[in-house]
Amino acid sequence: MCTLEKRGRVYILTLLGEGDHRFNPSTIDTISAALQEVNDSSDAGALVTTNQGRYFSNGLDLQWISQNPENHLSTIRIKFENLLAAFMRVKVPTIAAICGHAAAGGFMLALAHDYRFMRGDRSVLYMSELDIGMKFPRSLLAVIRSKLSPGTLRDVVLGARKFSAQMALEGGIVDSVFADSPQTLEAAVSEAQKLAGRGWKKEVYIQLRLGAFPGVVEELDAHRDPYYFPAAAKL
Repeated sequence: MCTLEKRGRVYILTLLGEGDHRFNPSTIDTISAALQEVNDSSDAGALVTTNQGRYFSNGLDLQWISQNPENHLSTIRIKFENLLAAFMRVKVPTIAAICGHAAAGGFMLALAHDYRFMRGDRSVLYMSELDIGMKFPRSLLAVIRSKLSPGTLRDVVLGARKFSAQMALEGGIVDSVFADSPQTLEAAVSEAQKLAGRGWKKEVYIQLRLGAFPGVVEELDAHRDPYYFPAAAKL
């Protein structure tokens, strides 16, 4: 699951364990509760999301989906899109400290943050949808388009390229790269402390974020397109 730790005015949300941190209703509800705690805190100044183990997140829990595909796809669509919208509605600056692989929905989660710091060794960012034959719903494409340049967007969506940390830095996906997980998290927390110290008004910050990426949260809230996983998708 996850923990929420407070250091001064910075909250640190950590995805726990050595697994690949996939999203199902239980994990999403736990993360969402942590976000609500941050939003409810009068003293919150910034949020850092990070991970233990080799994976930041490997995306949706396909094994859980496979137990009842029709019903579970509908459930996870609403819950996952609500989670991404919730990250974009956090009232303080957000930083993803990506200390492992981030694929598919895990990549999406990182993009929902304001800043992305990444561990440099053996970590990749990867949108697998083209390789597994899955169509992108408009909701997720709205997030991707809002955060990536046209050339990088092409390589992510139409090339299914696996981005090393250095490639992600050169493509503008991440803001900084560090040697290992401790350095990545330390740098993210340090930057978060600086952002928290600016003392910005929360209602102004969130209004500016939503205005900077117009229509994204509205598209996530609409839940317009169904999710589809081909039968051959690797579980």
